[in-house]
Amino acid sequence: MSLPRPLLIAILFALETCLATASARSEDAVAGHPLVDVVESGKVRISNIEKRIQDYSCKLTKRERVGGELLGHEIIYCRVRHNPYSVYLYFLAPEERKGQQAVYVEGQNDDKLLALPVGVAGRLGVYTLKPDGFLAMQGQRYPITETGFLNLARRLIEVGEKETTNPNTKVRIYKNAKVDGRPCTVTEVVNAERGSGDIPYHKARIFVDDELDIPVRFESYDWPAEEGGEPLLLEEYTYTDIKLNPNFKDSDFEIRQ
Repeated sequence: MSLPRPLLIAILFALETCLATASARSEDAVAGHPLVDVVESGKVRISNIEKRIQDYSCKLTKRERVGGELLGHEIIYCRVRHNPYSVYLYFLAPEERKGQQAVYVEGQNDDKLLALPVGVAGRLGVYTLKPDGFLAMQGQRYPITETGFLNLARRLIEVGEKETTNPNTKVRIYKNAKVDGRPCTVTEVVNAERGSGDIPYHKARIFVDDELDIPVRFESYDWPAEEGGEPLLLEEYTYTDIKLNPNFKDSDFEIRQ
């Protein structure tokens, strides 16, 4: 049995009106979300980094939860070049990994990384590995191709844009924090609920160096294992001893033997 044409038109018009209203409400929610301004300023920061920083060296201190286990701290001397994207890593700690090296240069070595471990494994020489392959990702949350504060800033924008649809997100910004003695502004983001599953953390803090205008520390936490418990650390990365634009040569991104 078919519906009378006037009734069918009325139903379709009502449905279209409801969809338009829902869409408008969604756009209003995004426009008024506390993360919108944070995301936009982050995009400006990324653009400025791309324009004024060609390469840099730093000390990266990191700690990650991998496979449900919170691993120990790693301290790594890093060289990073943005074009072509290049990374050199030399492990300073823990002691059992001190001296380990890794190199990745975009477009070279079939886009694979070169790694020289320490100990018995290092006696076999340099390994050629897929950056996101099983061996390269042992004990790591991210591949070497995501090293550096520019990639960190890009990843935070990607997550932040997803969070602008979460009505349970709260943002707090405070100044006068310190990282390695340098003044920083901190953006703290707290998601009360997991939402649709696109939100990777319960709480995160981004520390931006006031003078350099780059993210120098990031920490994120999972939801507590039980109600009323403490949030679980997922990851933390701190960049110190930063030296901008040293004008690295190609030879600075080679394994030293």
